[in-house]
Amino acid sequence: MDKILFDSKSHKFVLLGFAESKEELGIPSNQYLIIHNKKGIILDPGGFGLFPILLSRILKYTKLNNIKAIILSHQDPDICGGLNIWLEMTEAKAYISKLWLRFIPHYDIKKTDQIYGIPDEGMDLEIDEKLKLKIIPAHFLHSPGHVNVYDPISKILFTGDIGAGLLPCSENKLFVEDFEEYIKCIDSFHKRYMASNEALRKWVKKVESLDVEIIAPQHGYLYKGENVEKLLRYLYDLKCGVDLI
Repeated sequence: MDKILFDSKSHKFVLLGFAESKEELGIPSNQYLIIHNKKGIILDPGGFGLFPILLSRILKYTKLNNIKAIILSHQDPDICGGLNIWLEMTEAKAYISKLWLRFIPHYDIKKTDQIYGIPDEGMDLEIDEKLKLKIIPAHFLHSPGHVNVYDPISKILFTGDIGAGLLPCSENKLFVEDFEEYIKCIDSFHKRYMASNEALRKWVKKVESLDVEIIAPQHGYLYKGENVEKLLRYLYDLKCGVDLI
């Protein structure tokens, strides 16, 4: 299932895969594609087994040689496992926190010269003169080198594992419909995998400075409307990680 989340004449934000792949063995994930003036950017391409199905979906929207960038939110195999084949099949540049540059070759990646480190303070990734994607640090929120991606045109924030939900869990379809009910799907994961409330609060304050209409995590349902604010309030007050040891 692929779904267009935002569509204008020159810009699309597409949910490529929504937590349905049997190849992922119990850890289903979401993959995303941004297309701007025919240039493609993949967010978290997933494990090796996802390549054929994602490729078929991407070709509905753009040609493979139009993929110019791949942004990796962190180092896990459900994000980086398929990176080698994407780099072999495209001339795209891949971006990941500088912390993980020396670990990436362990995924049997040959074209390491196509991989670039994201500085700790984040960066603006200029796609063309009309689009700069904001790569936002989200350190210690599951990974010490975690990053998010904000698209200022669609106003969609890709949050990696922040806001991630365990599926199957509730009766939602694509977007969270009843946040209070959905808390049971995200609570245990965030309490264990997020490092501290202090890290969460710094992240929330950064997100509040952006104009966000949709929060799109790497796992589970997406948040829009009032549920964006409800998620931020929940995370701002959450005791997690070292707070609970």
